[in-house]
Amino acid sequence: MGSFSIWHWLIVLLIVVMVFGTKKLKNVGTDLGAAVKGFKDGMKDGTASADTPAAPSQQIASAKSDSQTIDVEAKHKQ
Repeated sequence: MGSFSIWHWLIVLLIVVMVFGTKKLKNVGTDLGAAVKGFKDGMKDGTASADTPAAPSQQIASAKSDSQTIDVEAKHKQ
């Protein structure tokens, strides 16, 4: 009683297809796949940009500022 058999899942799938239609389910699947791919690409871009050092112009500009700042990338400069 705790788990569903294959017949239960087939009946649920049949009801879902009858309610929504195959075209709408295909569009939902395509949108979901694109969202997952975009998320994975974003995660790859985020880790790649975190590994690259700051541009020299940004380092010079931050060195010229008079306000007290905390260098969060100190471990990379050593």
